[in-house]
Amino acid sequence: MALATETGPRARTARFGDLEINADIARAIDDLGYMTPTPVQQRAIPILQRGRDLLAQAQTGTGKTAAFAIPILERVMPGAKRPQALVVVPTRELAVQVTREFGGLGKYRHSREVAIYGGVSYSPQDRALQRGVGVVIGTPGRLLDHIERGTLDLQAIEIVILDEGDRLLDMGFAPDVRRLLRRCPKDRQTALFSATLPWEVRDLAQQFTRQAESLAIDPDRQNIETVEQLYIEVLEKDKVRALEELLGRYEFDQVLVFRHTKRGVDNLVRQLKQRGRKVEALHGDLSQRERERTLDAFRRGEIPILVATNVAARGLHIEDISHVVNYDIPEDPDTFTHRIGRTGRMGRPGVAVTFVGEWDFDRFDELREKAGVPFRREVLELYAG
Repeated sequence: MALATETGPRARTARFGDLEINADIARAIDDLGYMTPTPVQQRAIPILQRGRDLLAQAQTGTGKTAAFAIPILERVMPGAKRPQALVVVPTRELAVQVTREFGGLGKYRHSREVAIYGGVSYSPQDRALQRGVGVVIGTPGRLLDHIERGTLDLQAIEIVILDEGDRLLDMGFAPDVRRLLRRCPKDRQTALFSATLPWEVRDLAQQFTRQAESLAIDPDRQNIETVEQLYIEVLEKDKVRALEELLGRYEFDQVLVFRHTKRGVDNLVRQLKQRGRKVEALHGDLSQRERERTLDAFRRGEIPILVATNVAARGLHIEDISHVVNYDIPEDPDTFTHRIGRTGRMGRPGVAVTFVGEWDFDRFDELREKAGVPFRREVLELYAG
C-alpha cells in the first residue's frame, strides 16, 4: 500500500509517496488504486499547497487533474456555501470528467462540486449552486452566463485553475477567460496547466499570475513514448475494408477511431453497423446528453468501438483504450499527439495505427519526423499477392 497514515501533531495527514496530504484524500486515493504520485503530481502539489501561483506544462494522461484537485480539496471547507475554487476547462466533456475526479478524490471530505457547461438546462446547475458547492468546474461561456444571471458568486474564490490552457485559447475563449479572472478576487491563487506553452498562454499567465513558479513535465516527449506506432498504406476507397481487417487481426478492449468531419464519422459508423459491428459516434452535433450517454457506455465497455472527431482528442480520460486509429491522417503534429494521447495513458501500453492514403505521404513524413518515435509498417492482407 502506498499510503501510510501519520500520527502526532498532524494526525489528519498521510503519505502519498513522498507527499504529505490530507488523510481523507489519501484514503480516497488508496480506494482508487493510485500507488505513487506521477511526476506532475510530485512537483505541482507542494507548490499549490504553499499557496504559490503556477504555470505547468503537462500533457493529458499524466495525472494533472489530481495534481490540482488534491490541494484544492485540502483547502476547500466541507459544506462551503459559496464556491472557494474555480476550474475553467475548454469542453463540456472535460468539465464532466474533472468533476467526476473531484468527486472520487473528495468523497471522504464530503466535498461538493458542480459541473457548469452549455447545451443542457440551467435548472440542475442553478439548484446545485443554490444548495452550495465548494468547487465549480465549468466552460467559460456558461460560467459567465451564470454570473450575469446572478446564480454564480465568485467573491469567495481562493484558487482558480485554468486547465488545458492552450486549448482554451485555441477555441477562442481568451476574452471570456480574461473576463472570468477579472471577476475573481485579486488576492486569489492562480494556476495554469497546458500541454504546450505558446506565447498566448505565457501572456495570459504573465497578466493574471503573481510570481508564478514554472514546471515542465517531459514537454517534448508525450504519451506516445509508451505507444506502439503502426502505419498502413491504404487507398482511400479501401479504408473501411482495411479497418475491418484491422479489427479482426488484433485483440482489443476499446478502439477509438478518428475522422476529420462529423459527416465522415456518421458515414463510417453506418457502414460498420451494416457489417455487424457494435459502434457509436461522438461529435459536436450530438446533444450533451447523447454524448455523455455514449461516453459512459464506452467507458463501461458496452461499446467497443467509438468513432469521433477531434472533440475527443483532448481531455477525455478513458482508462482502457487499447487502440487508436487515425482513419483520416491528423491535420498537424499537435492533433496527432493529442489523438495518440488517448491510449498508452499513465504508462499503460497502447497501439496507434495511422492510415496513410495516396495523398497523405508528405503530411505523414512531417508527422513522423515531429513525433520522433519509430513507426512500424503493417501490410494488409487486402493487398497481399
